[in-house]
Amino acid sequence: MDLALPIWFEVGSLVVLTLILVADLLIVYRRPHIPSVKESSLWVTFYVVLALIFAVLMFVFAGAEPAGQFIAGWLTEYSLSIDNLFVFIIIMARFSVPRKYQQEALMVGIILALVFRGIFILLGAQLISNFSWIFYIFGAFLVYTAWNQAFTGHDDEEERENAILRFLRRKIAIHDQFDGGKVRTVVNGKKMFTPMIIVFIALGTTDLVFAIDSIPAIFGITQSPFIVFTANLFALMGLRQLYFLLGDLIDRLVYLKYGIAFILAFIGVKLFFHALHVNELPFINGGQHVEWAPEISTWTSLAVIVGAMVVAVVASLMKMKASGEQIATNRDEIEPDPIEPADKKSTD
Repeated sequence: MDLALPIWFEVGSLVVLTLILVADLLIVYRRPHIPSVKESSLWVTFYVVLALIFAVLMFVFAGAEPAGQFIAGWLTEYSLSIDNLFVFIIIMARFSVPRKYQQEALMVGIILALVFRGIFILLGAQLISNFSWIFYIFGAFLVYTAWNQAFTGHDDEEERENAILRFLRRKIAIHDQFDGGKVRTVVNGKKMFTPMIIVFIALGTTDLVFAIDSIPAIFGITQSPFIVFTANLFALMGLRQLYFLLGDLIDRLVYLKYGIAFILAFIGVKLFFHALHVNELPFINGGQHVEWAPEISTWTSLAVIVGAMVVAVVASLMKMKASGEQIATNRDEIEPDPIEPADKKSTD
């Protein structure tokens, strides 16, 4: 089915979304603050509604299939982006980033994620158009990622951050405390980096890893680079506000990682079936397409993705209720900001 969208729609969409991101970035840097639950909820709702409006417009201009692919891709990337939050929380806690300036750090992390994912989308699209057998590799990689997601924690990310911290402290002068949201400061007349530079690098390396994981997943749903990129863009746009909205709750959604693992495994299997369907490898079925290989529809994928996330979240909330845990959505009460030094002058 032809999934071509009008060029004016694609260009116009990217321009409007870029302007929204720039406006969001300016708000963060001009008024650094700790967003309230109400503010975070409104922003998350705004981005979700914006994504749904975008899907409706795609339905109007291109039909149900591309609109369904966008929704399935957006939900997949949104669920994988939620997994990013686990690592973001680890990074913020490990480096004691003041709550007031966590928005700036998260915004930089999101921009880095968009850059990395844009690069991988272009590479993935080229590989798919030239080598149909790449679907076998994507499928196997997603199944492997699903296994790691389900049966390993986030300790590796912590170790990587420690290694980065040790390396940077040996190579450059880094002060022990933050100076607002600044990357460089002056201490006793000497220019030094603040720990914010380490936070940015830690977020960047994390985003790179998640880009490698997420792009094969969405290519299992659609091969349209435009749909792939916009699904990633919408998934990341509300991620910063979601971080403040969920707070410590995300740590307590104990079954969420299994839901995400199931989605990755499902898409991995779907990619393998698709690879068989378009097979050109001479040692598989004599280089012929495997016609009996099932093609899982977009709407089946959408139902599986939504079902997996709903089951994981509901099961986690039921476990929390059974164990009598309190749901916290504002970490200000349990994570006070570190005291910033008042006896130094800063620049930049």
